[in-house]
Amino acid sequence: MKKERICLVIPPSVFLLDERVFMSLGILKVAAVLENSGYDIDVLDLSGIENIEKVIENYIKLSNVLVFGLTATTPQMPAVNRIVSAIRQERNGVKIIIGGPHVTLVNAARKKEEEKHIGGRATKAFSDLEKMAEVIVAGDGEEAIFEALKPDFKGLVDYDIPELMLSGTKLNGQPFPARHLVDVGSYRYFIDGERALNLIAQLGCPYACGFCGGRKSPSFRRIRTRSVENIIQEIEFIHKTYGIKGFMFYDDELNVNPKMFVQLMNSISDLQEKLGVEFRLRGFVRANLFNAEQAKAMHRAGFRWLLVGFESGSEKMLLNMNKRSTAIQNSICVEAARNAGLKVKALMSIGHPGESEKTIMESHKWLLNARPDDFDLTVITVYPGTAYYDEAVWCRPGVWVYTFNNDRLYSLEVDYLKVADYYKGNPEGGYKSYVYTDYLTAEKIVELRDFLEKDVRGELKIQFNKSDPARHYDHS
Repeated sequence: MKKERICLVIPPSVFLLDERVFMSLGILKVAAVLENSGYDIDVLDLSGIENIEKVIENYIKLSNVLVFGLTATTPQMPAVNRIVSAIRQERNGVKIIIGGPHVTLVNAARKKEEEKHIGGRATKAFSDLEKMAEVIVAGDGEEAIFEALKPDFKGLVDYDIPELMLSGTKLNGQPFPARHLVDVGSYRYFIDGERALNLIAQLGCPYACGFCGGRKSPSFRRIRTRSVENIIQEIEFIHKTYGIKGFMFYDDELNVNPKMFVQLMNSISDLQEKLGVEFRLRGFVRANLFNAEQAKAMHRAGFRWLLVGFESGSEKMLLNMNKRSTAIQNSICVEAARNAGLKVKALMSIGHPGESEKTIMESHKWLLNARPDDFDLTVITVYPGTAYYDEAVWCRPGVWVYTFNNDRLYSLEVDYLKVADYYKGNPEGGYKSYVYTDYLTAEKIVELRDFLEKDVRGELKIQFNKSDPARHYDHS
């Protein structure tokens, strides 16, 4: 019996300088498993589309689809709100399923509030989601989607629990993301002149940085690793299918499993020799795990740049953000990369608990001493799933405060269904801070950010590359 057609929607990310850079692989993985199970799948890729309501109107006129699945990060939620409204306006009786990082992070934070018998920000954010969609999917969606699609099911499908999470073995057995359902040619990302596509080798990060989402979510926290053989198969498939020779690894930290990481790099080198091609690669590494052996293996595999979330040159800030690395380790990382012929983009942030002009100038000094080949400096974002959000307490109307080592970070209340300009900021249009500390106002944080960016670039003679999407797609 033929199964119903389902429309999966990738929302736009209007806060980004260029939306057609990296594909949304999570929802394309869901599309792939559904296709394998006999469903007809449409993917409505709205990345970079301005008039999303018109696109939805035209799509619904040409289809009889009654089930829509959406994925969303937190900054995409205003767009998701618009999409849901447009779908319901054009067609009655639809079933809307929302999953992805925002849902997973909000649900994890809500469960923590439930354990404490309090109804806080996450509980309200989850209630907002319940009003938007018939079904909410938290955690890995590849298997949860089948629960969500049951005809009479409504409510939460919670796969963000250890016994239901995808293991590495299950990941190896799944099809590769259904890239063929989107316009691959419209995605514009290049590494050293080579057209590139993104892929993910492993899921999860065991660290607990205060600014990073998912530290209370098992599916974000636990490492699930695909086999080296499976990763190599995907790289070869992408190369042969799309003629691609550039690969952006979108893992949180490629080297979180150091032994496997070197094996992967060596296998990528072997693949290039087998195919008679030369790849160019880019990805993120963890500074305190990085060493000379890894750097040399990366260079052999085709890396010429790597991205590292150093975050700060202040030991106090590194402690307060629970980074579990030191400024010395960060400097050693830059040196190890440089010695192997790799360039480093330093991902830096300001606005952490207890941030002051002194700690920001310590970052200024570190950048001038370490001399990375490029850097990115953003005002910290506070959103569900981060300790800065989940562990904050109400301070006064519209303001919440997170405390670590008696240092405080104040964050303004944000309506995630309407506002997205708290995220990163546009270097051309200006930054806006939704956080402040006992030492710095929100306005002063922006002022110091702008000063540090201009001054360090001037001293190191680094030009601002406004076309570099890593500026806004980083994993810091």
